[in-house]
Amino acid sequence: MHGMGTQIVFLGTGTPNPDPDRYGPAVAMIAGDRPYLVDCGVGVVRRATLAQRQGVEALAVERLDRVLLTHLHSDHTLGLPDLMLTPAVTGRTSAIEIWGPAGTDRMVTALRDAWSEDRDVRLHGGEPSLPDAYETTVHEIGEGSVLTEGELRVTAFRVIHGAWRHAFGFRFETPDRVIVHSGDTTYCENLIAHAAGADVLIHEAYSAKGLAARAPEWRAYHSTYHTSAVDVGRVAAVVQPKLLILNHVLPFGQPVEQLLAEVAEHFSGPTVVANDLDVF
Repeated sequence: MHGMGTQIVFLGTGTPNPDPDRYGPAVAMIAGDRPYLVDCGVGVVRRATLAQRQGVEALAVERLDRVLLTHLHSDHTLGLPDLMLTPAVTGRTSAIEIWGPAGTDRMVTALRDAWSEDRDVRLHGGEPSLPDAYETTVHEIGEGSVLTEGELRVTAFRVIHGAWRHAFGFRFETPDRVIVHSGDTTYCENLIAHAAGADVLIHEAYSAKGLAARAPEWRAYHSTYHTSAVDVGRVAAVVQPKLLILNHVLPFGQPVEQLLAEVAEHFSGPTVVANDLDVF
C-alpha cells in the first residue's frame, strides 16, 4: 500500500426513497490507491466518476473491481449490474471480485445471465473488448476475516437486520485507521464488540422523533430493521470513536440537527451526517 492515508468517500448516502440528492448506498474505502466499495446502490459508477473528477483519482472507473455487500436488500445492490458491466466497457482490464452473504453467487449468476446478450455482442461483435473485464469472482462470506491484501484487513461481523438471516457490518484495518461500517442493523452488541478501538464508526440512523409520527406498522418495521439516532449514541458512547458518521439516514421529515441532538443524548464526541461525495 502506498500514497496518502486511508480515505472514506461516500458515493451514495440514500435509502429506497428516490431522493435525487442522495444516491443509493455505497461507500468507498480507499487504502493506498485501491478502492474497496461497501455496497453498490443506484448510480454508484457515475458517483465514483464524479468523485474522480473532484480529485479522488483512485475512483477512476477502471479501478472499480472490488465490492463488499453488507446484505442483499435491493437498495444496496441495484448498482451491481452497473458495477459489473460499465467499467468492463470503459477501461477495466480484470475481473470484478464480489464479497457478500449467502445468495450473492445466485444473484451474480442471474445478473450475468440477464445481460448475456450484451456481453456476447460486445465480446464477439467487433467492439474492442477484454474478456477478463466481464468475469466475476464471488466470495460468499460468514463472520470473520474475509479479505487481506497487503496491509489491509477486512473482517465481517453479523448484525441484526430484521428478517434477514445474513446481514453484516465490516471492520477495515489499515496502517493509519480502523474504520467500522455498521451495514443495516438495529442496536447490536456484536457490532459494539467488533467496533472496539475504531477511529471512525459509520452507522445508519433514523430519527426517533420522526419515527414516532409514523403509522404503527412502520414504527414496528423500522425499529426491528434499523437503529434510532438515540441508540446510535448509545453505541458510540461505548465504542468512543474519534469520529461518528451517520449514513443511510431516515430523518422522517426532521432536520439534520434533530438526528445530531438525538445522538448527543448519549455521545458527545465528533458526529457528522454524511452527504454524497463527502471525503473523510
